[in-house]
Amino acid sequence: MKTEVQFFGFIGVFFAFVCALYGFWTDWVEPVGWVALGLSAGLCFMITFFLWHTGRKLPLRPDDDEDGEIDQIAGAYGAFSPFSWWPLWLALSGALVFLGVAAGLWISAFGAILGVWALCGWVFEYYSGEHAH
Repeated sequence: MKTEVQFFGFIGVFFAFVCALYGFWTDWVEPVGWVALGLSAGLCFMITFFLWHTGRKLPLRPDDDEDGEIDQIAGAYGAFSPFSWWPLWLALSGALVFLGVAAGLWISAFGAILGVWALCGWVFEYYSGEHAH
């Protein structure tokens, strides 16, 4: 987790520096910018502390080993449906729901109905058809 700690620590320092620069540039009058940048820096520092604290309690991962090999971390990453079309329909239904929020709620209703159909199809994909067990 050493890499992650350094990454989020660097981003936190960057946000803190930009917050101070922005506040100085605007004479601390405009509150939205420097407050948002300060909160972003604080969030990065919280993530940094969490990763550092958790990394002390856990053993070293193969990612942290300088002499590590790829096969040290190799293994099953999950089960994926081959040639599944259901994620496409789920993405389309999500796009329709968000489009409906902007354009008209009837589009959101249509997207929600399509989303329920696509979610049921994705969940029960292995119970029927070509990939049924």
